Amino acid sequence: QVQLVESGGGLVQAGGSLNLSCTVSGDTFNYVMAWFRQAPGKVREFVAAINTIGTTMYFGDAVKGRFAASRDNAKNTQYLHMSSLKPEDTAVYYCAARAYPDTIWSTDYDYWGQGTQVTVSS
Repeated sequence: QVQLVESGGGLVQAGGSLNLSCTVSGDTFNYVMAWFRQAPGKVREFVAAINTIGTTMYFGDAVKGRFAASRDNAKNTQYLHMSSLKPEDTAVYYCAARAYPDTIWSTDYDYWGQGTQVTVSS
């Protein structure tokens, strides 16, 4: 059974940086990986996705230019590097995985982590 475990969330001041990790277990790491986030009272929002070999990344408009995505297939882990954080980035961040092809739609993802809270104070 495929399991995704996020880590790295926490409290940070506006303008700061934070890195999230997501480790996959239970299967080979041959998945398209993504990050989504959900703030209280809001719909789940696409943040970033990365293809199976880490050569193509996609970003939501709200985070373009501030967030970066990477993966280490040897460690079955993907990363989200967040910088210039804003209070509106506050949300629970979810890691997701699916088989090829790449997609930014949450409904296309088969596996999800439990989420990690990111809080950005002003």
